[in-house]
Amino acid sequence: MSVEHRAGVFWRWWAAGTTSYLGSAVGAVALPLTALTVLDASAFEMGLVAAAGYVAWLVIGLPAGVIVQRLPLRGAQVGTDLARAVAVASVPLAWWWGWLTVAHLIVVALVVSFANVLFDVANATFLPTVVPREQLHARNSLTSATHAATQLGGPSLGGVAVQALGAVPAVLVDAVSYLVSAALLGSLPARRTDAPDRWPPVRAMIGEGWRYVTRHPVMGPTMWTATAVNFVCGAQLAVYPLYLVRELHAPPALVGVLLAVEGVGSLVGAALTPWITGRWGTARSLVVACLVSVGGAALVPVGVGAPAYLAFAAGNVLFAAGVVVLSVTTRTYRQTASPPGLLSRVMATVRFVSWGAIPVGGLLAGALAGPAGARATLFCFAAATALAPLTLLFSPIRRLRDLTDLRVDAPPAPEPVAAP
Repeated sequence: MSVEHRAGVFWRWWAAGTTSYLGSAVGAVALPLTALTVLDASAFEMGLVAAAGYVAWLVIGLPAGVIVQRLPLRGAQVGTDLARAVAVASVPLAWWWGWLTVAHLIVVALVVSFANVLFDVANATFLPTVVPREQLHARNSLTSATHAATQLGGPSLGGVAVQALGAVPAVLVDAVSYLVSAALLGSLPARRTDAPDRWPPVRAMIGEGWRYVTRHPVMGPTMWTATAVNFVCGAQLAVYPLYLVRELHAPPALVGVLLAVEGVGSLVGAALTPWITGRWGTARSLVVACLVSVGGAALVPVGVGAPAYLAFAAGNVLFAAGVVVLSVTTRTYRQTASPPGLLSRVMATVRFVSWGAIPVGGLLAGALAGPAGARATLFCFAAATALAPLTLLFSPIRRLRDLTDLRVDAPPAPEPVAAP
């Protein structure tokens, strides 16, 4: 594939993701506000909706890498986009017909969750096939920066749309974004794979990816660090709307703005990641980023009235900036350090564990927020964020400047496994 062709494919892939990110950012405001303002959902029901959006990582997170490796990559991406579009579009239809319930929102979140698992693993596997190795860090930073920009504009747009049109009609923006993304991804070249005549058993392929990640001196600790951070993220997804609407009494438009501030932190983190890692080293940058996230999470629930809005915004910025530095740096390392034949399974294993913590955090936060209140719940989970830097400091990474400084021998070639 020529350099020009690779660049064109990358930018179409990037445009598809940008469109989808923007729609999802609008939906991230419209869907919980639908549950709160239209269906009067309880704190626990909000936790269920938030958890349903990520629970698929616990169900199919591990086999997702094997599934993606066996499926046509382009077909998997387009198919999951269409499934998400249909699921999200069912929300306004059910509302117009008078059938909308919290259970319906949970089912929609589950469908989107399962589609997200396959899409995200396929997307992460696709990028190294069209981007040269030396450009991966920059492209990952660009992708995170784009995601941050959509997080910045999307929730604000979503808050305004909800204020002007109502929560349910605003959900349609998310459905349309998936259709546009599917059209763009459908124009990408199909991935050529050297598929064997017979695939080994799924369990054997999953086990190979699991052993490689968990025994790796860098990928293992960074996976557990990401798990601690995502556990807190799950709580924030469940409790933030509840905290802003019912404890700070923020109007929908302001809720959108305050949630969008996360995009500022993500954008700053993505923009500064190449400079930070180049100056301090990738390993040291991870420790600093995690410490920044701890401070941000602790600042979010501080104060009352207008000062509380400012504390929420500042804490959101700091937490998001630290998370993005962690995400970009570790994702790039996995894409460059993993053997090509294991990459999809490496990505799936890491996300099964780390993203699987999101629904757990959401459910626990939803259960705790009812009797204890949203503010106390956020403080409790802020304390849990400290597990992220501690995990790094109790690993070989604490002695490194860069993650690549630790020499890791390539895994031995897997022994042939007889197909059933």
